[in-house]
Amino acid sequence: MPNHQLSPQEEQEKLLEEANNVVKLQSFQMKRCLDKGKLMDALKHASTMLSELRTSLLSPRSYYELFMSVSNQIKHLELYLTDEYLKGRKEEQNLYELVQYAGNIIPRLYLLVTVGVVFIKTKELARKEILRDLVEMCRGVQHPLRGLFLRNYLLQCTRDVLPDVSEENCTDPDGGTVRDSVDFILLNFAEMNKLWVRMQHQGHSRDREKREQERRELRVLVGTNLVRLSQLESIDCDKYVTIVLPNVLEQVVSCRDAIAQEYLMECVIQVFPDEFHLQTLNAFLRGCAELHEHVNVKSIIIVLIERLAQYAMREDGPGIPGDLQLFDIFSQQISQILTARPNMPPEDVVSLQTALINLAIKCYPKEYGFVDKVLETTDNIFNKINLDHHSSIESQTPVCKELMRMMKLPIDNYNNVLTVMRLEHFAALFDYFDFPSRKLLSSYLINNILENATLIPTQEDVESLLNMVAPLVADQSDQPPDDEVDPEDFAEEQTMMGRLIHLFQSDSADQQYLILNTSRKHFGNGGPKRIRYTLPPIVFEAYHLAFRYKQLADEDDKWDKKCSKIFQFCHQTISALIKGEFAELPLRLFLQGALTASQMGFEESETVAYEFMSQAFSIFEDEISDSKAQLSSITLISATLNQMSCFGDDNHEPLKTQSALAASKLLKKPDQCRALALSSHLFWSGKNKKGVELRDGKRVMECLKKSLKIGSQCMDVSVQIQLFVEILNHYIYFFEKGNDQINSQVLNQLIGKIREDMPNLEANDETDMINKHFRNIIEYLRNKMEQSKGDGPSYEGLVL
Repeated sequence: MPNHQLSPQEEQEKLLEEANNVVKLQSFQMKRCLDKGKLMDALKHASTMLSELRTSLLSPRSYYELFMSVSNQIKHLELYLTDEYLKGRKEEQNLYELVQYAGNIIPRLYLLVTVGVVFIKTKELARKEILRDLVEMCRGVQHPLRGLFLRNYLLQCTRDVLPDVSEENCTDPDGGTVRDSVDFILLNFAEMNKLWVRMQHQGHSRDREKREQERRELRVLVGTNLVRLSQLESIDCDKYVTIVLPNVLEQVVSCRDAIAQEYLMECVIQVFPDEFHLQTLNAFLRGCAELHEHVNVKSIIIVLIERLAQYAMREDGPGIPGDLQLFDIFSQQISQILTARPNMPPEDVVSLQTALINLAIKCYPKEYGFVDKVLETTDNIFNKINLDHHSSIESQTPVCKELMRMMKLPIDNYNNVLTVMRLEHFAALFDYFDFPSRKLLSSYLINNILENATLIPTQEDVESLLNMVAPLVADQSDQPPDDEVDPEDFAEEQTMMGRLIHLFQSDSADQQYLILNTSRKHFGNGGPKRIRYTLPPIVFEAYHLAFRYKQLADEDDKWDKKCSKIFQFCHQTISALIKGEFAELPLRLFLQGALTASQMGFEESETVAYEFMSQAFSIFEDEISDSKAQLSSITLISATLNQMSCFGDDNHEPLKTQSALAASKLLKKPDQCRALALSSHLFWSGKNKKGVELRDGKRVMECLKKSLKIGSQCMDVSVQIQLFVEILNHYIYFFEKGNDQINSQVLNQLIGKIREDMPNLEANDETDMINKHFRNIIEYLRNKMEQSKGDGPSYEGLVL
């Protein structure tokens, strides 16, 4: 039968199982001897069981499992001895000396620790002497793995018996003081750290990564010493400053091992109170500067900063002492660390500066100068490492991600772009990013403004902001070609910029005008793809400003001249959209401007309104060719003109005539018919300068007759009848309004014509809709006839 070669994992499992079997057997024998009171036999079995820990074949993970199994069993011996001594059955007075004759050093020292702790608990020997003796004796094991677990066992067993009284309150000199506990733990810590570091240098160099992984698995054994120190209640801040930290730092710095230094420094931060850290900042940070060059000092300092920042923000805590210049200390020490480590990666440098900003914001929320100082330092560091001031940091690189995180901190915490812009060096760092990152950060900043509805109140602030977010305002030299830009993303970005313009608001109307001019200057350079999103909001804000000036008429005697200037500004801005080959958008803006000017009532209202209306007509005639768009546009023009009341006869007449003429020149007959019918209202409900309706029945009738004539020229019978039904509506409207040109006879003729042609329609959904529409009109007229009381139009003679 062929030999099966075991894998390394299977080999470990087999060795661990064999060792555990021995432990189970010997522990069973030990317990049986203890039950019979045969202590010496029990000690022999315990020694045999402990001898399993002498192995060098197990990996650290497997050795840990074996150690846990053995230490759980040896606990029975400790409990038995403690119970016996407390009952006064002191069978072996010299048991402490006796166990030292065990054949092998591993079982000898485990038994010595177990008996020593029993003697301390039962006060058989002086606690101080036993502790010193135990920690010294453990030096007998210098194998890294076995020594680490032995000293960890010592630490576990002595956890509840370490003296924890100050020298001033000590009543039992032999029992020891907290200083003895500190010395005991520091010595144990130093020895364990040496053993832990020595593991790195055993075995072949090709197994280096494996050894480093094994060391990381064992790090908690060494760190437990620091946890024990932190649990001593008699250690006050003074003892920590003078005894504990200097000894710990000396051991950490002197070991010159990157893994040990990084873990232990973070361990110090985590286990000791924040109040202690505040008193030892300089010493701790100086220690950081002396660490091995491969230690990630950045992460250590960041952990400390974040912890102290959280401490400062605690509502139930005392906060940072007023006399402690926390930011200055960190700033100076980090500067020294960077000087000592010229080869630190840029992303780590930025991470440290990010942590400093975090500290400044959380501990000194009103000290904006601290944040700006960090930004300035970062800018200087980039200059020293010869980073170009424009587009030198590429997207997705580690330094880009860190710098992006740093730049977002002030934005997120202040939630006020005005505060961010007060940071003089914020914009300078913006320029280091490449185009995608600048655009991303610009969007982030704009979104923050929109979410917090932050108003930008001055021309200078608008100028600064638009310069900063330039990638969203105009084309940049380093941006990708147009075909690489996603149209939906682009539309979303520019819509966002359009929303931003509405937040450019000043309490002063004159300042608001300057703001709009500045916005126009920047957004006007955005190119045809952008201006369709950004110029219309500027125009509407300008119209809104005109109304503000009207409200200030009593305070500002030049308000009408300023209004004229605003409309001139709007005219130029809308004209830029026409040059960008847009048609319907500028037409709507001109119509809105004409309506606004009409409502303003300033000196040049009529002139401005006429100019804006004539521009709308020009766009309609020259730029709009699509038939649907033409119908929509002439409808808008007619509706706008119908609402205006600023024109005298000289200006009103050509506009009304032009509107009707434009309606009659539409390409499709149905469009001509409908547009003309709508135009008829201009001659009735259109208003003169005094606000009085024109009520020109004759001109109305001319329009409606022409509309009917054009409708009758349609070849499609269903379309023709549908148009007649719609025109009937207009006839009824003017009949009810008192137009003397329209009487029952006129209505009867049109109703008769519709009834005559209706049977010729094919049966379909469209015909049903026309029928329903016509029936509703007839029903309406019938109701009117029944309710007629003589005070309204006379329905007499109407045939339904």
